[in-house]
Order: sequence, then structure tokens, then C-alpha cells
Amino acid sequence: MDLLSGINPDFILLAGFMRIISAGIIEHYKNHIINIHPSLLPSFKGRDAQRQAFDYGVKVSGCTVHFIDSDVDTGPVIMQECVDISGLRSHEEVREKILRSEHILYFKALKLLLSGNYTIKGRRVIIDD
Repeated sequence: MDLLSGINPDFILLAGFMRIISAGIIEHYKNHIINIHPSLLPSFKGRDAQRQAFDYGVKVSGCTVHFIDSDVDTGPVIMQECVDISGLRSHEEVREKILRSEHILYFKALKLLLSGNYTIKGRRVIIDD
């Protein structure tokens, strides 16, 4: 918290950050901590989301950019991208295909956030026209 308050960030961007963030930081930076997750939340939360999707047998999975809240992978959804995984033969293939979409989606979401063309109403992130 001392480090963050010293630089006063507009946003805190997480990618592959597999730790729980303290409630104090989450509350102080509410709706300013962003994460990307390799599934269409609220499906397949937590670790190994791609393996969960593959093992479950879904035909479509994807990725989600969301704000962080006090629970795991439950914050308001900023953007999502669907990925067809119906023809893939392993969770590794699923992981690779979703990762390609994650790289694109994260930058789209960041561009939106930096533009300020959105409104947060409860759990909904509404993109302003």
C-alpha cells in the first residue's frame, strides 16, 4: 500500500497474478484494479480455467477482463471474448487459443478504460456511446 500510494496509479493491471490481494488495497483502489481471466466468467473461476473448460466439455470458452473485488474472479465484467474450443484436443491447445484472445482483449479493455467512456452501475460496466 505504501508503494502504491507513493505513485498514485490510475489503474493497477494484473495478468497471471495468482495471489489474493488484501481487502485494504481492494477497497482503496475499488474499480481501479483490473485482471484478465481465461474463461467467460462467472464460469470456471480460479486456477486452471482452461483445463476446467476442456474437462467439462464446453464448446465455447473465452476470456474476461474484470475489476477485482474481494472474492476470486467475481468483480464487474469490463469485456469478454468468446473462443470456439470445440475442435481442440487438449487443455494445452485450449490454453494457447484463449491466450491469443487474452492478448487482444486486454488491450481493447485498457483502451476503453483510459478513454473513460464507461460507467459502472453496481456490477455492470456500461460502455458509453
